[in-house]
Amino acid sequence: MDELQDMYDAEHRILKALPKLAKAATCEKLKAAFLKHLAETEQQVTKLEQVFQAFDEKPKARKCKATVGLLEEGDEIASDNKGEPTINAALISAGQKVEHYEIASYGCLLEWAGILGNTKAANLIREILAQEKAANETLTELGKQSANREAMGEDKEKTADDETADQAPAKSRTGARASSPARKRTAALTR
Repeated sequence: MDELQDMYDAEHRILKALPKLAKAATCEKLKAAFLKHLAETEQQVTKLEQVFQAFDEKPKARKCKATVGLLEEGDEIASDNKGEPTINAALISAGQKVEHYEIASYGCLLEWAGILGNTKAANLIREILAQEKAANETLTELGKQSANREAMGEDKEKTADDETADQAPAKSRTGARASSPARKRTAALTR
Protein backbone atom coordinates (compact mmCIF):
# COMPACT_ATOMS: atom_id res chain seq x y z
CA MET A 1 0.00 0.00 0.00
CA ASP A 2 2.91 2.37 0.67
CA GLU A 3 4.16 2.06 -2.93
CA LEU A 4 0.63 2.45 -4.27
CA GLN A 5 0.17 5.60 -2.17
CA ASP A 6 3.50 6.92 -3.50
CA MET A 7 2.41 6.42 -7.09
CA TYR A 8 -0.99 7.98 -6.44
CA ASP A 9 0.82 11.08 -5.20
CA ALA A 10 3.32 10.89 -8.07
CA GLU A 11 0.61 10.82 -10.73
CA HIS A 12 -1.13 13.84 -9.19
CA ARG A 13 2.17 15.75 -9.26
CA ILE A 14 2.86 14.66 -12.84
CA LEU A 15 -0.60 15.95 -13.84
CA LYS A 16 0.56 19.42 -12.76
CA ALA A 17 4.00 19.12 -14.38
CA LEU A 18 3.08 17.87 -17.87
CA PRO A 19 1.38 21.11 -19.03
CA LYS A 20 4.53 23.04 -18.01
CA LEU A 21 6.74 20.65 -19.98
CA ALA A 22 4.45 20.96 -23.01
CA LYS A 23 4.56 24.75 -22.78
CA ALA A 24 8.38 24.76 -22.56
CA ALA A 25 8.80 22.49 -25.61
CA THR A 26 9.50 24.20 -28.94
CA CYS A 27 8.91 21.03 -30.98
CA GLU A 28 5.23 20.51 -31.83
CA LYS A 29 5.57 16.70 -31.74
CA LEU A 30 7.07 16.90 -28.24
CA LYS A 31 4.30 19.23 -27.07
CA ALA A 32 1.74 16.76 -28.45
CA ALA A 33 3.48 13.83 -26.74
CA PHE A 34 3.41 15.58 -23.36
CA LEU A 35 -0.26 16.51 -23.80
CA LYS A 36 -1.17 12.97 -24.88
CA HIS A 37 0.53 11.61 -21.79
CA LEU A 38 -1.35 14.18 -19.70
CA ALA A 39 -4.64 12.60 -20.85
CA GLU A 40 -3.23 9.14 -20.08
CA THR A 41 -2.10 10.28 -16.64
CA GLU A 42 -5.63 11.48 -15.86
CA GLN A 43 -6.84 7.96 -16.71
CA GLN A 44 -4.03 6.45 -14.61
CA VAL A 45 -5.22 8.33 -11.53
CA THR A 46 -8.65 6.78 -12.01
CA LYS A 47 -7.10 3.33 -12.53
CA LEU A 48 -5.05 3.72 -9.34
CA GLU A 49 -8.25 4.54 -7.46
CA GLN A 50 -9.68 1.29 -8.84
CA VAL A 51 -6.55 -0.56 -7.67
CA PHE A 52 -7.11 0.77 -4.15
CA GLN A 53 -10.73 -0.42 -4.36
CA ALA A 54 -9.55 -3.85 -5.53
CA PHE A 55 -7.69 -4.09 -2.22
CA ASP A 56 -10.68 -2.68 -0.24
CA GLU A 57 -8.72 0.47 0.56
CA LYS A 58 -9.58 4.13 0.15
CA PRO A 59 -7.30 6.04 -2.23
CA LYS A 60 -4.65 7.85 -0.24
CA ALA A 61 -1.54 9.72 -1.34
CA ARG A 62 1.80 9.58 0.43
CA LYS A 63 4.38 12.16 -0.61
CA CYS A 64 6.56 10.62 -3.30
CA LYS A 65 9.93 12.21 -2.60
CA ALA A 66 11.49 10.70 -5.71
CA THR A 67 8.91 12.30 -7.99
CA VAL A 68 9.20 15.61 -6.15
CA GLY A 69 12.95 15.57 -6.78
CA LEU A 70 12.63 14.51 -10.42
CA LEU A 71 10.05 17.20 -11.14
CA GLU A 72 12.14 19.87 -9.41
CA GLU A 73 15.07 18.82 -11.57
CA GLY A 74 12.80 19.00 -14.63
CA ASP A 75 11.82 22.57 -13.75
CA GLU A 76 15.49 23.47 -13.38
CA ILE A 77 16.38 21.81 -16.69
CA ALA A 78 13.61 23.71 -18.49
CA SER A 79 14.73 26.99 -16.94
CA ASP A 80 18.42 26.42 -17.72
CA ASN A 81 17.72 25.55 -21.36
CA LYS A 82 14.96 28.07 -22.12
CA GLY A 83 15.57 29.70 -25.49
CA GLU A 84 18.46 27.34 -26.26
CA PRO A 85 18.67 24.73 -29.03
CA THR A 86 19.07 22.15 -26.23
CA ILE A 87 15.59 22.75 -24.77
CA ASN A 88 13.78 19.82 -26.40
CA ALA A 89 16.55 17.29 -25.72
CA ALA A 90 16.69 18.53 -22.12
CA LEU A 91 12.92 18.19 -21.70
CA ILE A 92 13.04 14.68 -23.15
CA SER A 93 15.77 13.80 -20.64
CA ALA A 94 13.69 15.16 -17.76
CA GLY A 95 10.59 13.34 -18.99
CA GLN A 96 12.41 10.05 -19.40
CA LYS A 97 13.79 10.21 -15.87
CA VAL A 98 10.21 10.38 -14.59
CA GLU A 99 9.08 7.63 -16.97
CA HIS A 100 11.90 5.31 -15.87
CA TYR A 101 10.97 5.83 -12.22
CA GLU A 102 7.34 5.08 -13.02
CA ILE A 103 8.23 1.98 -15.04
CA ALA A 104 10.29 0.62 -12.13
CA SER A 105 7.55 1.40 -9.60
CA TYR A 106 4.70 -0.04 -11.64
CA GLY A 107 6.80 -3.11 -12.42
CA CYS A 108 7.10 -3.77 -8.69
CA LEU A 109 3.42 -3.07 -8.07
CA LEU A 110 2.46 -5.47 -10.87
CA GLU A 111 4.61 -8.22 -9.41
CA TRP A 112 3.25 -7.66 -5.90
CA ALA A 113 -0.38 -7.61 -7.08
CA GLY A 114 0.29 -10.94 -8.80
CA ILE A 115 1.87 -12.44 -5.68
CA LEU A 116 -1.15 -11.30 -3.68
CA GLY A 117 -3.44 -12.96 -6.24
CA ASN A 118 -5.30 -9.73 -7.04
CA THR A 119 -5.97 -10.17 -10.76
CA LYS A 120 -8.09 -7.03 -11.08
CA ALA A 121 -5.35 -4.85 -9.56
CA ALA A 122 -2.67 -6.57 -11.63
CA ASN A 123 -4.58 -5.94 -14.87
CA LEU A 124 -5.06 -2.25 -14.07
CA ILE A 125 -1.40 -1.83 -13.16
CA ARG A 126 -0.35 -3.69 -16.32
CA GLU A 127 -2.35 -1.16 -18.38
CA ILE A 128 -0.62 1.76 -16.63
CA LEU A 129 2.79 0.15 -17.06
CA ALA A 130 2.17 -0.29 -20.81
CA GLN A 131 1.29 3.41 -21.13
CA GLU A 132 4.43 4.45 -19.26
CA LYS A 133 6.61 2.26 -21.48
CA ALA A 134 4.93 3.68 -24.60
CA ALA A 135 5.45 7.26 -23.38
CA ASN A 136 9.12 6.51 -22.76
CA GLU A 137 9.49 5.01 -26.24
CA THR A 138 7.84 8.07 -27.79
CA LEU A 139 10.34 10.33 -26.01
CA THR A 140 13.22 8.16 -27.18
CA GLU A 141 12.03 8.38 -30.79
CA LEU A 142 11.57 12.16 -30.62
CA GLY A 143 15.10 12.49 -29.31
CA LYS A 144 16.47 10.37 -32.14
CA GLN A 145 14.37 12.07 -34.82
CA SER A 146 15.40 15.63 -34.14
CA ALA A 147 15.90 16.91 -30.59
CA ASN A 148 19.35 15.42 -30.04
CA ARG A 149 20.66 16.70 -33.40
CA GLU A 150 19.13 20.09 -32.70
CA ALA A 151 20.90 20.19 -29.32
CA MET A 152 24.18 19.38 -31.10
CA GLY A 153 23.65 22.32 -33.45
CA GLU A 154 23.17 20.04 -36.44
CA ASP A 155 20.59 20.38 -39.19
CA LYS A 156 17.11 19.17 -38.40
CA GLU A 157 16.84 17.49 -41.79
CA LYS A 158 17.74 13.82 -41.73
CA THR A 159 20.08 12.61 -44.44
CA ALA A 160 20.78 9.08 -45.60
CA ASP A 161 24.04 9.20 -43.64
CA ASP A 162 22.11 10.10 -40.48
CA GLU A 163 19.78 7.13 -40.91
CA THR A 164 22.78 4.80 -41.13
CA ALA A 165 24.40 6.50 -38.14
CA ASP A 166 21.27 5.94 -36.04
CA GLN A 167 21.68 2.21 -36.54
CA ALA A 168 25.41 2.14 -35.76
CA PRO A 169 27.00 2.70 -32.35
CA ALA A 170 28.01 6.29 -31.70
CA LYS A 171 31.64 7.01 -32.43
CA SER A 172 33.73 9.54 -30.63
CA ARG A 173 34.75 12.48 -32.81
CA THR A 174 38.33 13.66 -32.71
CA GLY A 175 40.21 16.55 -34.22
CA ALA A 176 40.31 20.31 -33.87
CA ARG A 177 37.07 22.20 -34.14
CA ALA A 178 36.08 25.82 -33.87
CA SER A 179 34.57 26.62 -30.49
CA SER A 180 31.07 28.06 -30.40
CA PRO A 181 28.40 28.55 -27.74
CA ALA A 182 26.45 25.62 -29.23
CA ARG A 183 29.52 23.37 -29.05
CA LYS A 184 30.13 24.40 -25.43
CA ARG A 185 26.51 23.50 -24.58
CA THR A 186 26.94 20.22 -26.42
CA ALA A 187 30.08 19.44 -24.45
CA ALA A 188 28.19 20.10 -21.23
CA LEU A 189 25.38 17.76 -22.35
CA THR A 190 27.73 14.91 -23.20
CA ARG A 191 29.63 14.88 -19.91
